[in-house]
Amino acid sequence: MSNRHETPRSDAHDADSAASPLAALPLFYDPRMVARNESFSPSAQKPAQVVASWRKLGVPLDERPVTPVTVDELARAHDREFVEDVLACRRPNGFGNSLTSVARSLPFTSGALLSAARHVLTAPAPVALAPCSGFHHARHARVSGFCTFNGLMVTATALLAEGLAQRVGILDCDFHYGDGTDEILDALGARDRVSHWTAGAVYGDRRRALDFLLRGLPEGLASMAGCDVVLYQAGADPHIDDPLGGFLTTPQLHERDAIVFRTLATLGIPVVWDLAGGYQQKPDGSIPAVLEIHDNTLRACADVYLPKA
Repeated sequence: MSNRHETPRSDAHDADSAASPLAALPLFYDPRMVARNESFSPSAQKPAQVVASWRKLGVPLDERPVTPVTVDELARAHDREFVEDVLACRRPNGFGNSLTSVARSLPFTSGALLSAARHVLTAPAPVALAPCSGFHHARHARVSGFCTFNGLMVTATALLAEGLAQRVGILDCDFHYGDGTDEILDALGARDRVSHWTAGAVYGDRRRALDFLLRGLPEGLASMAGCDVVLYQAGADPHIDDPLGGFLTTPQLHERDAIVFRTLATLGIPVVWDLAGGYQQKPDGSIPAVLEIHDNTLRACADVYLPKA
């Protein structure tokens, strides 16, 4: 990885400039991120549903194009043969099938996060949105847990290689442990340049909800100090009613997001956030409870980064 970036952004910009109001929240979305996935997980189809819900909220959005990641960019974080096999449908994806629709969506899924991260570091901007998920269980050379490619590490390695950042933070507030991210960090020997905090490694008991909000999350955010950008997984699956999660109520999840955005704005560190998990579904396949949680994350973001009416 090259090291052309001379001064970490968080040292070069004070909190006031980093948190200066935007006219609209930069949103990196492409319909090609969406796929039919034939799986219990709704994540491959969720981006379109989330963006449609966001458009109804009245929050100003600056919709921007997504640049799909290349095989070379994926292969910085993953074994190249593994990448090529998945994209050619020679190996199953994280949903356990080899659907062409999923394979075609994957470069855009990771590409949304990377496009958003490049934007906050070059525009510059204090925040950007990437409505994608399916990342943190993906390992260096295999899929896991509905995750195919680890877009978090694909993004981090690209930013470091391009000299856009000297240090990248990954603040993972999905319910589940980001084991794939940890495995890739160790495989690449990248812990000196990537700070990784995953709530799922510690928190899973609803009796610890307040401990998470009052102690755990502030500690995780403190570990991001000195990073040039933070990739924030604003997972919906910590909700107490999630079939694969749950220890936070809807208001507590909203407060989680507010703490993250307020703290990073104060630290002057730009943040790019994605959707991560969320598995509450109606019998007809609709996900209103998940959409409400993601809507609240958008509202919390707007409260910090957009001008008050």
